Amino acid sequence: MKPTAVIAIFDVGKTNKKFFLFNEQYQIVLERSAQFAETKDEDGFPCDDLQKLREWVKSGIEEVINLKQFSVKAFNFSAYGASFVHIDAKGEPVTLLYNYLKPYPPDLQEKFYKAYGGETGFSVLTASPVLGNLNSGLQLYWLKHNKQTFYTRIQFSLHLPQYISFLVTGKKYSEITSIGCHTGLWDFTKNNYHQWVDAEGIRNLLPLVFSSDEVSEVKIKGNSIKVGPGLHDSSSALIPYLAGFIEPFILISTGTWCISMNPFNNEPLTTKELKQDCLSYLTYRGKPVKASRLFAGNEHEQQVKRMAVHFGVPVDEYKKVVFVPSYFKKIKRTAEAGTAFSQKELSGFSTYAEAYHQLMYDIMLQQKMATSLVLGKSKVTRIFVDGGFAQNPVYMYMLANAFPGKEVFAASVSQASAIGAALAIHKHWNTEPVPGNMVELKYYAVTK
Repeated sequence: MKPTAVIAIFDVGKTNKKFFLFNEQYQIVLERSAQFAETKDEDGFPCDDLQKLREWVKSGIEEVINLKQFSVKAFNFSAYGASFVHIDAKGEPVTLLYNYLKPYPPDLQEKFYKAYGGETGFSVLTASPVLGNLNSGLQLYWLKHNKQTFYTRIQFSLHLPQYISFLVTGKKYSEITSIGCHTGLWDFTKNNYHQWVDAEGIRNLLPLVFSSDEVSEVKIKGNSIKVGPGLHDSSSALIPYLAGFIEPFILISTGTWCISMNPFNNEPLTTKELKQDCLSYLTYRGKPVKASRLFAGNEHEQQVKRMAVHFGVPVDEYKKVVFVPSYFKKIKRTAEAGTAFSQKELSGFSTYAEAYHQLMYDIMLQQKMATSLVLGKSKVTRIFVDGGFAQNPVYMYMLANAFPGKEVFAASVSQASAIGAALAIHKHWNTEPVPGNMVELKYYAVTK
């Protein structure tokens, strides 16, 4: 029997690490997932365990290459942004994989913005709100000025998706979706690196930019395999939708972060939008996408743990909760806009389901604000949701009620960032045309 032609995609999230094999029709024919306990950096701050991640990638490659029923034609990667792996002349990591939530030294941040045009001016040029270590370029500035022992050993700094690609190819690249996600590195007005990158000598550490839709070729166990450079996961998640829909839409990609992306809003970022955590991403074709961010997945994760303890139920009890209009009606009458669920006493709720509706309503108040920021003047008629919350009926019905003038859909491409990474290099590995029905949608109506 002839082996099935497949592409292997490693999809590295902050919480879940997954890899998939997709056939030429973009159906998942194999899936693996893993979670790793965090380690701590030299300052005692939690961070992803880079060694375990490397071992997982290498063992995954070994596994799929040895599967006789599949013929692996290509590899590509999607991973979370704002994270660098700094390597020395031998290709070995110089530092741990610093957590983008690690606090940034206030004095160093002040020094940086004072030197390079002030917070507002700099943020407008780079489409990057002031986010400390979430501006990954500033991680390099921090290493240069506060961690010289490490900094002097760095030969190249690779964003995480490109580092995972490097593990397979041995080739060092930069890539536009990783550079263009609130890094503070890219001047959107010049479509080139911001002048501070040269002024600080940082550009020497950044490899040449490699096209997001091109590949390198490597030999693995005698097989010639095409390998993509890797993509920032939020930009990658947009690719199946851009391939499938022409009418203007917003995509809310949900996970640890809920990112609202509007590829049809070409208005320049304003100072007001930047202060409300709006930014611009770059698509894999280098086009700006107006986006806003909400840390809702993380909030959800923390609060369902708190609820599980209080109500004496499993942590994943929320998966059994169905949308109950009477709970929603009660919440709408009593909720105080902007009140964080974390500050509410759980003893005030008679059941877990009632408390969960309140949690999701509080999250939805924030989601409505975040998504509305990127609507602009674009004639968006549809809102698509992918990722974890797309499978959550309470979230979806509340989102439909938050946007009664839009059609709201859960997208069944729940692995959109992985499929996007496969689509980006489609021409190099797939002999079939891109399927027209990749995105299946479930419509959610406004509750009467």
